[in-house]
Amino acid sequence: MKNKFGENTTTLWTDKKRILGMPISFTRYSLVENPEWTKVFVKSGFLSTTIDEINLYRIYDIKVYQSLGQKMFGVGTITLYSNDITHPQTEIINVKKPYDVRNMLAERIEEARDAKGVRIGEVY
Repeated sequence: MKNKFGENTTTLWTDKKRILGMPISFTRYSLVENPEWTKVFVKSGFLSTTIDEINLYRIYDIKVYQSLGQKMFGVGTITLYSNDITHPQTEIINVKKPYDVRNMLAERIEEARDAKGVRIGEVY
């Protein structure tokens, strides 16, 4: 199946940045996989667009933040920390069910690391 991300890709999750809980912005987030890779895409802009991508196996930490206002609208912000040179910190802002998304990302990150044989160690 061919889609906007290329041959043999599957979109596992997609959402938009939400304002007051409504998806009315021009920022879209996607989790996409194919047999060789799994990536997070952040597409932003209307007249001119930017697409950032992060390989999941590069992500080493995830943070979920919900302010009181975000809790009222059922959204939250997920911050991905990676060893990617161009995007060491990427925010997925105001998405629905942030804890469910975080859990899905954590599972996929571990799968991607296992597939690539990558281990991220901690220094004591």
